[in-house]
Amino acid sequence: MEAIRLKGSISAAGREFGMSYRRAWLLVDELNRMFAKPLVEAHGGGRNGDGAVLTQMGEKVVSFHRDAKRKIRRSAGREIKGIESALAD
Repeated sequence: MEAIRLKGSISAAGREFGMSYRRAWLLVDELNRMFAKPLVEAHGGGRNGDGAVLTQMGEKVVSFHRDAKRKIRRSAGREIKGIESALAD
């Protein structure tokens, strides 16, 4: 979702993660259906191609997610470092 905010496009955001437009669009569609209000508003087609923006609810969810990650890292930093050190190169 943050990539959609930065790129202004579902397809460009998907390319950031090596996924097809269809895969990115399906993920956005699933997120929009999971929440009471849509998180992403897409404007497809047209001369300039697709465009997408995060809705107010989308911005809130991104903010909640960032805050949760920060709190998890702070309270479980030692454990996370242990897991990260066990990852393959």
